[in-house]
Amino acid sequence: MKDLGDLQIFAKVASTRSMSETGRILGLSPAVVSKAIKRLETSLGVRLLQRTTRQIAVTETGQAFYERVIEILASVQEAENFVSGRSAEIAGELRVSAPTSFGRMHVAPHLRGFMELYPNVSVELVLSDAFTDIISEGYDLAIRISALKDSGLVARKLAATRRILCASPEYLERFGVPKTMRELANHTCLPAHNGEPWRLDGPEGPLTYRPEGKLKTNSSEVVREAVISGLGIALRSTWDIGTELSTGRLVQVLPGYEGPQNTTVSAVYPSRQFIPPKVRAFSEHLQRIYGPEPYWETTGSKK
Repeated sequence: MKDLGDLQIFAKVASTRSMSETGRILGLSPAVVSKAIKRLETSLGVRLLQRTTRQIAVTETGQAFYERVIEILASVQEAENFVSGRSAEIAGELRVSAPTSFGRMHVAPHLRGFMELYPNVSVELVLSDAFTDIISEGYDLAIRISALKDSGLVARKLAATRRILCASPEYLERFGVPKTMRELANHTCLPAHNGEPWRLDGPEGPLTYRPEGKLKTNSSEVVREAVISGLGIALRSTWDIGTELSTGRLVQVLPGYEGPQNTTVSAVYPSRQFIPPKVRAFSEHLQRIYGPEPYWETTGSKK
């Protein structure tokens, strides 16, 4: 491997799954890209990519190699920045993945402030509720809302969040306020859009409750609108219904039962020693806006 450029080409092909797209990004012809990959595989004596007429897949060995290559390339970039005095420059394209509703409500509104603060950064924000493999899909950073596990990724906590049982005052006036979990059987409950049961921590410890309701949907936002309209009781995150709680359109039900306390809003990015300044700046920007006590816990939204 005499040419670092071969590693750069491989890393881009592995992230885009396309030689033509890699060529377009790097300003190379597909033939040059293909030769670089072949040269690299010959030098290593292994197959890094599986090619078909329709797509490119990274082999298991290729994936492990890719994860190490991006660390090498990041270290080289850091060294170049240090020598040229650009180590503190915040610039370039930032690719961010975020859950659909959270991204729309609590990431997109804050892009203007970030981009005005760092005018040399361009942002690509992709919203999806599907799990994102940030390494293979080429993201710089992903927003995750979960109890993070050891996944080999770096995680930075941005804010705490709570999941609570809630309903509209209109619904509770018509059907009464449940006093115990058992009484939920006599109420209309709105199951989660993904079919997941309600996981709660209560006075007796952790419990799982599987609501059965007449409304089924693949959209979390449909469940949100349904509970606000007075259709039933739902388990929602406070970042999702903060405004409705603060204005009284929704109220908490069974306050002794909430989602696990270890659920957080976090920024995750590939585990490596060098964290690009643009990634660090973006996560710090969101962390600063959300604050020690997230604004959705008090006012619901932040202008």
